[in-house]
Amino acid sequence: MSVSPDHPYSPAKPAGNHIYVSGALSVDKDYQPVGGRREALDAALDRMTERLATVGGRVEQLVKLVYYVTDVSLREEANQQFEDRLSAARPARTFVGVPDLPYGASVEIDAIAYVEEG
Repeated sequence: MSVSPDHPYSPAKPAGNHIYVSGALSVDKDYQPVGGRREALDAALDRMTERLATVGGRVEQLVKLVYYVTDVSLREEANQQFEDRLSAARPARTFVGVPDLPYGASVEIDAIAYVEEG
């Protein structure tokens, strides 16, 4: 994903030893919302991982994630997702309920990664 007229911000932005990743939604490549609870969580995490990779970042470098969800009962599935996909990085996480998200998505994830010098 690159900067576009619809999305004039950077998908991910390095700053010093950190990478700040813009919010990634639970949508497919055509911006259609992904259905299903775990499927939506995985789609948002996949989009976030793709954005992180645009500047050479990796999941193992994640230090903080913020989940914005339209249904806070997704917390248990999000915890399972952490165990399944983020156990090596074990980043900090914030889980926030919101009334709605762009494109009808049910999940949005933003992130901060730390890249060691060297």
